[in-house]
Amino acid sequence: MGHVVTETMVRVEGVHKSYGAGAAAVHALRGVSFEVPRGELVALEGRSGSGKTTLLNIVGGLDTPDRGRVEVEGRDLARLGESELLRLRRDRIGFVFQSFGLIPILSAAENVGVPLRLRRAEPREREERVELLLSLVGLAGHAAQRPGELSGGQQQRVAIARALANRPALLIADEPTGQLDAETGHAVMELLRAVVHSERVTALVATHDATLLDLADRVLELRDGEITEH
Repeated sequence: MGHVVTETMVRVEGVHKSYGAGAAAVHALRGVSFEVPRGELVALEGRSGSGKTTLLNIVGGLDTPDRGRVEVEGRDLARLGESELLRLRRDRIGFVFQSFGLIPILSAAENVGVPLRLRRAEPREREERVELLLSLVGLAGHAAQRPGELSGGQQQRVAIARALANRPALLIADEPTGQLDAETGHAVMELLRAVVHSERVTALVATHDATLLDLADRVLELRDGEITEH
């Protein structure tokens, strides 16, 4: 079993990304390289506008680098066709955003079940998975409530449960505590940490909140488009 522990989930090599052209070009990423081992919670720290979202979108296959290479579970994203990339994002990667992104007219349970419906999972399997995830994030008693009836922290917990629905190998979270007060943010980060262990997920979490960094296994700092490791 030893080799599984050290297996690399994400490998980023020499990634560059710019927006715009000429003198007005913004160099979001300048030769970024790092690795995320399987089963770790890695925090990506940096000020707002430091390129964290750009980097997460590239790792998650939502954006492409100008130069460099990105591998997820040993697969070079640049070599995947559109349908392969879609399948990778659907089956192997879970996304959590700052804005929660829940569907207002659906209950908490229905929101968590959306990815399973898209995959056409059996209703019974879907119900059991949704129930398990809601209890995992501490919301077993809120299954029937809609997002508008939940606090910000509860909505983010639903979003995390939804991201885990398809049993992803990699969880990508972009400022998941950005809209929450400090105490709730800390609780959500602790939940992410617990989830990494219980669901055996690897997580890459972007944050500019320094108080959350002590909950990560490793911290990578993105500054002026370059990575330094703490």
